[in-house]
Amino acid sequence: MKRIWTIIGVRDVPSSLKWYQSLFGQPETAPDHDYFGQVLDTDGTVLLCLHQWGAHEHPSLMSPHEASRGNGLILFFRVDDFDMTLKRARALVTRLEEGPHVNPNTRTREFSLRDPEGYYVTISALSAPQRRAPARRRPNQRLQPTKARGRIRKSPEGRPARSRPKR
Repeated sequence: MKRIWTIIGVRDVPSSLKWYQSLFGQPETAPDHDYFGQVLDTDGTVLLCLHQWGAHEHPSLMSPHEASRGNGLILFFRVDDFDMTLKRARALVTRLEEGPHVNPNTRTREFSLRDPEGYYVTISALSAPQRRAPARRRPNQRLQPTKARGRIRKSPEGRPARSRPKR
């Protein structure tokens, strides 16, 4: 299995970690370091890494002033508790970038917002809403053979042969 660890530059790792944990309804925990933290799923899978701007010599994380923050990047998360995540998101921001809608490509509900650093964050339902299957129709009795139609008789060789309809 391969996994991606997306790392974004942030000014304040503890504050950003708290924001993401709040968005995803996770218990608040402190980062391992002031300069680096991870947002983890319940099974320990890394969802996002937060790295303090300029804390190390990583070329793309030296300063938010060297390039526009979030340019060309969408943090796209799939969640299994879409409605609760939407409720928590509305408590975290004054406005959503995109309100809840169904993405015609994925056929899943999604919305978008900006995190405290300005990154564009899209939340998508893990799966499309389940549509109720159409009710099973009972077989049409008139289409099924009856004693009056399609009587089976035996041929002289003993094989079943369909009787001929009267003309």
